[in-house]
Amino acid sequence: MILVDAGPLVALLDRDDQHHAACAEAFKTIDEPLATVWPAFTEAMYLLHDAPNGPERLWDFAEEVRITFLQVAEHDNQRIRELMQKYNDRQMDLADATLVCVAEREGLDQIFTVERTDFTVYRLNGHQRFQIIP
Repeated sequence: MILVDAGPLVALLDRDDQHHAACAEAFKTIDEPLATVWPAFTEAMYLLHDAPNGPERLWDFAEEVRITFLQVAEHDNQRIRELMQKYNDRQMDLADATLVCVAEREGLDQIFTVERTDFTVYRLNGHQRFQIIP
């Protein structure tokens, strides 16, 4: 399973997005199921609110490719908070912290994101690097 951040969700649906071509090409090569978290999906929904039918197209895309929504449990809240404090210098947002937390919990290390500068710094369990797509 590969985690997907908000950026590729937006880029895949918005041909004017600067990352559209790279994300569309990378998406063609993904064989594994995609998963995300609600904060990342919410961010993508917000970023697409001005695009024609953006939110509706995002729902359709999520259903079409069967994106799994990984739930955040109450016991994850403390870890999310710790991550945001740890990476405060990078201004880690809730979506990124939740993705990292869920990746740690589920043993996932691949992420489809356009935020290379952040996700090359973030470490799973304090030491393991993400495999970043594209």
